Amino acid sequence: MKNRFRTLAAIVVVGMLGLTACSGTADAAKLDNGDNKDLNIAVFNGWDEDTAASELWKAVLEDKGYNVKLTYADTAPVYLGLSTDDYDLVLDTWLPNTHKTYIEQYGADMTDLGVWNEDAQNAIAVNKDAPIDSLDELAANADKFGNKIVGIEPSAGLTELTEKAIKAYGLEKMDFVTSSTPAMLSELTAATNAKENIAVTLWSPHWAYDAFPVKNLKDPKNIFGDSEGIHSFGSKSFEKNFPTLSGWIKGFKMDSDKLFSLENVMFNTGTTVDDYAPIVKKWMSENKDYVDELSS
Repeated sequence: MKNRFRTLAAIVVVGMLGLTACSGTADAAKLDNGDNKDLNIAVFNGWDEDTAASELWKAVLEDKGYNVKLTYADTAPVYLGLSTDDYDLVLDTWLPNTHKTYIEQYGADMTDLGVWNEDAQNAIAVNKDAPIDSLDELAANADKFGNKIVGIEPSAGLTELTEKAIKAYGLEKMDFVTSSTPAMLSELTAATNAKENIAVTLWSPHWAYDAFPVKNLKDPKNIFGDSEGIHSFGSKSFEKNFPTLSGWIKGFKMDSDKLFSLENVMFNTGTTVDDYAPIVKKWMSENKDYVDELSS
């Protein structure tokens, strides 16, 4: 039932997008390299590594004459939109676990463009000085965490995995609060400043591991799985519409240290940023050799 509601919501959103979508049209403007000039990259709401990678590629491609639009959306509408060519690309698909359900549903009508980071890991994290180290200790100590787990977006794959962990570890009496990644980080900041215990859903690579004193709870039942690969997925027509860019994305690699360095300057400054372009451009100038290889 839950997946059915998600799918219905996705159909409504992407149906609206389809009214203005133009990325699959035969009369699309072309670049000299054979690619469509207009590119619509979908970015998952609240996923900072996705924002970082997408802003990086936007800057790289705009320097080469592409018109790049970043469209922020929730998970389900993105995958449905890729399967119908309403979006061109998403850079943050976690496999084999986190986004498994969506790939099973829509993968036949999308294009897997390969893995660019192999260190992805989901978890329930707590403050480093918390009195527990494992998920199988959380139920007996729920009161020490306000009987609450602070989550992120309801449609996120991490949320689905957390719901499975709640059942597996008998955490049903805890309140699992989902809203958004910024809301989760706000609560994590407040708890850290107050030196209070807190349990949040978190994932690596994420700058929060550098910014806050947190630790992942051990997962003896392996609900969250081992490290995953972060894939880029294109629309069903991506290779036809973007033959040159397809090769660049397939060759894209970014290890966690490089990603953390970009995320830190984008998100860990203590101030709200409305336009990441100047920050990304500066980072690109400081990592010129790496950036030049992305489109070579």
